[in-house]
Amino acid sequence: MQISNHFGFLNRLTLFKSGTYTQRMPNRRVLAAVLSLAACTLAWPGPLAAQAIQRALYVSVLDQAGAPVPNLGPADFVVREDNAAREVLKVDSANEPMHVAVIIDNSQAARDEIPHIRQALPAFIAALTGSAAGDVKNEVAIIAIGERPTIFAPSTTSRTSLQKGVDRLWPLQGSGAYLLDGIIEVCQGFKKREARRPVIVAISAEGPELSNRQYDQVLDPLRASGAAFHVIAIGRPSGSLSDEARNRSIVLDEGPRTTGGRREDLLTGMALTATLTHLADELTHQYRVTYARPQTLIPPERVTVAAAKPGLTARGTLIKDQQGRP
Repeated sequence: MQISNHFGFLNRLTLFKSGTYTQRMPNRRVLAAVLSLAACTLAWPGPLAAQAIQRALYVSVLDQAGAPVPNLGPADFVVREDNAAREVLKVDSANEPMHVAVIIDNSQAARDEIPHIRQALPAFIAALTGSAAGDVKNEVAIIAIGERPTIFAPSTTSRTSLQKGVDRLWPLQGSGAYLLDGIIEVCQGFKKREARRPVIVAISAEGPELSNRQYDQVLDPLRASGAAFHVIAIGRPSGSLSDEARNRSIVLDEGPRTTGGRREDLLTGMALTATLTHLADELTHQYRVTYARPQTLIPPERVTVAAAKPGLTARGTLIKDQQGRP
């Protein structure tokens, strides 16, 4: 009922001014009830005035050359929840420190790629940990997955400690990779540390996968962690039809696509330095995009972000809420 309808009742006050005393007394009670109803209606906010919930994403926007795009505002982003468009409220630079876990394949299959990995990592680490006063000091950890997941450098901003981890990278003769186990353990570590902006970068060589995991056992904790999952796959696909290889392929395909990360396929590790340079540039030039979500009992199943301008590519990772849910 519209507010104007209630005020329409007030135009009938002349009806209450006539009649006998006994008639006017009940009429006055009716008038009081009408005024009380109108006041309640004016005070009641109604469903349209329900307060919206603010949610946010970390978003990368790249041009056709793969370079980050600067100086974007709310009108440059399109956020949808289950295909329903949401209002973008504000856009800021993403300055919160990241927790970056670099998972590296040091199994026998990566033997020829280890020298390229050792050469590419120092510049990547330097770009993430900051090089000038006032730069954001992101924490980086190095985890190797040959034979079993092993921490070569715990999460730190110290380049000295991280370089020691890089120096430990050598191929393990006769070993296979445990990439899926490594992803699960990294997600568990993020949960214990209550990491607010987690990122996983997996550098994987094409070779035997020995983790005995189904893909959903990996993707579920990965999505629950709120981490952006980036994959750099080196080498030609082996075409293996084993269950382990199939599960790894699904994780390496769906993981980046559903968490706001990206996948790069390299024929050789010689291109790794340039690839990690571009990735570091992307990670350190992200936006924090805040949008409005109506209050609902059921959260959306899918949140997507896109660039409003043609020719630009946007990828987003939903930020956890106060209850730790992405």
